[in-house]
Order: sequence, then C-alpha cells, then structure tokens
Amino acid sequence: MRCLALTVAAALLALPAAADTIRIATFNAALERPYAGALLRDIERGTEDVMAAVSVIAAVQPDIILINELDHDPQRRAALAFQQRLSEAGVDLPHVFTAPVNAGELTGLDLDGDGSLTGPRDAHGFGRWPGHYGMALFSRYPVGEVRTFQTELWRDVPDSRMPQDHFGLEAENLLRLSSKSHWDVELRLPGAPLHLLAAHPTPPVFDGPEDANGRRNADEIAFWLRYLDGEPVVDDTGEARPIGPAPVVVLGDLNADPADGDGWHDVIAALLAHPRVQDTEPRSQMAATLTGGVNAAHQGDPALDTADWNDERGPGNLRVDYVLPDAALEVVGSGVFWPMEDQPLAAEAAVSDHRLVWVDIRWDPASD
Repeated sequence: MRCLALTVAAALLALPAAADTIRIATFNAALERPYAGALLRDIERGTEDVMAAVSVIAAVQPDIILINELDHDPQRRAALAFQQRLSEAGVDLPHVFTAPVNAGELTGLDLDGDGSLTGPRDAHGFGRWPGHYGMALFSRYPVGEVRTFQTELWRDVPDSRMPQDHFGLEAENLLRLSSKSHWDVELRLPGAPLHLLAAHPTPPVFDGPEDANGRRNADEIAFWLRYLDGEPVVDDTGEARPIGPAPVVVLGDLNADPADGDGWHDVIAALLAHPRVQDTEPRSQMAATLTGGVNAAHQGDPALDTADWNDERGPGNLRVDYVLPDAALEVVGSGVFWPMEDQPLAAEAAVSDHRLVWVDIRWDPASD
C-alpha cells in the first residue's frame, strides 16, 4: 500500500533531485506530544500521524528538510527513530541535527500570573516540558559548524519590541528572545558549504492588548534581518561574529504572513525582500481554491498559503512556512505539497495544519 501511494504521488511533483539539483524543504509536521517520551513511543509504534508525515516527505523526496514540532530529547532518540522511518520509506537522510529549544524551559517565574511557576506559559517558550515543540534538520549531506542562538535575551535585542512593564523587571532581565531557538547549520555540500538558517517563532496570537506574542514573533523574525545584514550576533558559546559569505537558506515555520492574519506584516515582508535572499513564492493549486469564509477578505494570493486554519472563526489560510534561498543561488523549481482532495495523499497531507514547502536549487560550486 505504501509503495503504491508513493508511486502515484511521484506524479504530483517534479522528479526527485538530479545530481546537480538539491531539494530543500520545511515542514511543520505537528508531531508534538504533551509529555516527554510520547513521540518516541508513537514513532516506534508507527501511529497514523507519524506515518502520514513520513508519506508526505517520501512523496517530495527532499535532500534537506527542517521539521518543526518534532519534540526534542537529549539523546536525539525521537529524531533518530523518525530518521529510521524515513529510511524505511525510501528517504535516505543520514545526517541529523537537533538541539535544545526554549519551549518548556521554565523561567522560575509566574509569567502568566496564575499562581503557578510550572505552567507552559511560565517557560522561555510556550511548552509543557523541556524539548516540547522542538525541531530537527535531516540532510543527505554532512553537518559542519553549527551556531545556535537559544539564549539571547529579548531585552538585549537592538530596538527590542518587548512590551514595557508587561512582564515585570525580573522577567525582563531573563526572558529569552527565541521561543524555540535560532540555528545556523552548515552543511558540507560538494565543493562548498551551504548554511541553513532555521527557526520557529512564536505565533503572534494568544495574548492581550500588550501584543507580547506579536511583538516577540516580529523580533524573532527580525533576528534574521540583523544576521543577514552582517551584524555580529552573540551565539550560545559567547562568540560574537557576523554571518559568513557562504550561501544561505532561511527556512521554517515563521508564523507570519506578509499580508493577512495577525502579526507585524512589515517585518516578514522585509525578510522576503532582503537582498541576501530570494522569495520564489512556492504555491499550490489546492490552496488557490480555498477562498471561502474569512479567506474572502484576505489580501494575499491564496495560492501561496501554507497553513490550513479555521475559515469561519479565523484566521483562515495563511502563508507562514518559508524556504528562502540565497539570492546568488539558481532556483529551478518550488512548490507547496497540498494535493487536491481527490488526489493521492490528500488525507495524509491534512494530518498537520501546515503543508510542506520545497525549493529546488541548482548547485554548481565551480561557478562560485
């Protein structure tokens, strides 16, 4: 059954990457679990949502993929078990990078004022346990140098949007910027390195008039603006240095649409327009048909949407997942894996409220 589905699904996309073409993808697979160890258990059991995510990735056949909402554990057991599931489905991605995230890392303070110090909103990033809502990068190519930016304080961000007097001085002095983490992961491609800039900012909702989550989402996205501009940023080892000259790809569920929904539209728009990267505007035929409910009032092109949210209460479908290649790279294809309802793997794709986004680049280091 799985082989048949994958064979049929191959017709929905371009052929898997050729020798000089690399397919890079991002996918919020919605595989988070409410307590530690549950995801590993479910991967080993092969639960429906796990196998649906595997089937979607196998249909796309990426060479590199960032998965958001894949819970992190210190031994990487869940990520390695998922890697094995991918291998069994014909997706050979032998190199895995994952690291701690701020979700579920308690601050020791009652940030939400409910009288408890141990709730999910009392952590540096919303989460029920350390590693909740983690992320992992799977690659056909070896991992080189990695810089992580998990611990930068929100208050220390230049022109920080942190709401004044909302959290209290003690919280302002320790709350981190990144709700999960920001990563600069070097991959050793043939002839030259490629740097993956990965993150999963907090959604700009679930707060009050102070707009704390909206402001934090904006500053998390603006982190990449600072980094791409060449600002020396202090990483988790304490070293401050700017981004290097190697080509980059910014990717992840950024939880922001440049035209619709909540959030600071100008910040994500600035990232899409940054001269260091290019926006290939991946799209799908299915998303273009979903214009009912609140979607009718949206300003953005519906074909670009990557998340399928409530059409009646809102926010409707939005573009929030991105793969933004370096402006110097040649792009030869892109898309959003969102099959039409009568096509194979439509049900599997709908297990997550996000859809996988992919971009193909021509890799020719001899021309660099």
